[in-house]
Amino acid sequence: MSGTPPLGLETARQISHRVLDWGEEHETGALTVAVLDTGGHPIVVERSDGSEFLRIDICIGKAWGALGMGVPGRLLAEKAAHAPHFVAALSAASHGRMVPVPGGVLVRRDGEIIGAVGVSGDTSDVDEEAAIDAVEGAGLQADFGQVEEWRRP
Repeated sequence: MSGTPPLGLETARQISHRVLDWGEEHETGALTVAVLDTGGHPIVVERSDGSEFLRIDICIGKAWGALGMGVPGRLLAEKAAHAPHFVAALSAASHGRMVPVPGGVLVRRDGEIIGAVGVSGDTSDVDEEAAIDAVEGAGLQADFGQVEEWRRP
């Protein structure tokens, strides 16, 4: 067991509120956000007024896929473009729960994964930007595929 503290409820709430506030500030589509623990269990799920009902499943799937594979949604999307059979197999293995697109960001503390954030409601790039801003605003590290040593071989 690691000495790194888990992602707690108050921090998860802070992240989710920052996502929704970021969406309002940047006049995005109605965002929905899910913050998951390392076991893929939702800690917080919130949505802006007017968010479509399917957005909850999408944002959970973005975060869940990132956690399940240990890589953010952006890298899963790249893998899907180059190895569609692999991603199709992952989709089958996860019973369709995985959404391999940007907007699923791993949350790290001291380099260690402590959870994930999934955002849905605008373009995947905008969703990802909202997640990154919120995680970093909470004083944590947002892993969206930018640090080579965080990538799996």
